[in-house]
Amino acid sequence: MRQPHHPEPDPVGPGQESVWDYPRPAIAEPTSRHVQVIHRGITLADSRNAWRTLETSHPPTYYIPPEDVATDCLAANPSRRSLCEWKGQARYFDVVIGDQRIDAAAWSYPDPSASFAGIADYFAFYPDPFDACLIDGEKIIPQPGQFYGGWISRYEAGPFKGGPGSRFW
Repeated sequence: MRQPHHPEPDPVGPGQESVWDYPRPAIAEPTSRHVQVIHRGITLADSRNAWRTLETSHPPTYYIPPEDVATDCLAANPSRRSLCEWKGQARYFDVVIGDQRIDAAAWSYPDPSASFAGIADYFAFYPDPFDACLIDGEKIIPQPGQFYGGWISRYEAGPFKGGPGSRFW
């Protein structure tokens, strides 16, 4: 079987990690970075106790403890489901602020696999629909594509999976 073509990793600058050095299978680890999600003047998440998941070619996805999330702005979305080969079955949440409802904009793993136990019931947010998702005060760039929820900041060197032609990286 022909192996898919992987791109050349981008040069790694000072204070950066190459996403091509991240492991596969994926891992989860605590981070002390300041993670924030803000929309329509409401702080949906603000934490220095988040975890991040790392997987080859992907920017980190941040999982925020429920005590650092405005859970009153979350409504269960029972129609959206997904299964991660590493983490298990996800449950999704709509974000509701005033008259705006953003479908399936957040998710969590209520019963993740043992190696991801640290993120159980923590919330992750797709960065695309929100006014600002910040890492240490920097507005991040959403991971390309509509499927993944990675956050690209000054800390990561790519290229990043999700864009055209990256399906089999």
